Amino acid sequence: MSGPHRPQLWGVVNTTPDSFSDGGLFEDVEKALEHARSLVADGAEVIDVGGESTRPGAGRVSADEEAARVIPVVEALASEGIVVSIDTMRASTARAALEAGAQIVNDVSGGLADEEMFAVVASARGDYVMMHWRGHSDTMDSLAQYDDVVAEVSREIRQRLEAATAAGIDSSRILVDPGLGFAKTPDHNWAILAHLGDVVPEGMRSVIGASRKRFLGELLADAHEPAQRDGVSAALGVLLAERGVFALRVHNVRAHREALDVWQAFHEGGAS
Repeated sequence: MSGPHRPQLWGVVNTTPDSFSDGGLFEDVEKALEHARSLVADGAEVIDVGGESTRPGAGRVSADEEAARVIPVVEALASEGIVVSIDTMRASTARAALEAGAQIVNDVSGGLADEEMFAVVASARGDYVMMHWRGHSDTMDSLAQYDDVVAEVSREIRQRLEAATAAGIDSSRILVDPGLGFAKTPDHNWAILAHLGDVVPEGMRSVIGASRKRFLGELLADAHEPAQRDGVSAALGVLLAERGVFALRVHNVRAHREALDVWQAFHEGGAS
């Protein structure tokens, strides 16, 4: 199509009991696989599998528990030819998932939570999503302190990029996630989105995870469930498509695909 790149859609599968949106729904391996297949049918190009909640206030699980939750799902999806991203900040889980067939490591800590992560990624071949992060879920809200959020997040992302490339990760394999909601207030999130071109280094691919998050929920009536944020999430997805983001990490793939279909038809003068 002419105009900006149409973002990839990465469907979220959380094999956790306590994720903010779908916790407890897909703990069972077969339920997780069924959900993942439905996301692919709806248009997901990547399935992002996570076994540890990163919602504000969440406690950590053990490495063994995390691996037990995600590896069977990764292995089964990869065997079906589905592109899998492993959402983890542990090097051991990333290594096991890569061995099980995952092609992407999505590290919300940007390598800060586990000093071995960069070495694992450097020795692999797939892409690495490096998110802006300041601390674990139980402390991150207290770390949302900035004098200039755009300048500081931009600087901290560039520092992590330098560390990653120094560790042997080719910059062409790195995708940048500005970390909406991670040590950031709603106002911080909106400022980052408004100045995304200043936060993500020029020429680098970006992955945005805004789906169903609290700052979007603030636009709705007080009494609502996270799944009721899909409309505003998809609306933001279209705006981000205009900004040329590479991928959107989403819960409701169909809603985003349909919104992007409208956006693409608008740019092209009709449905293809």
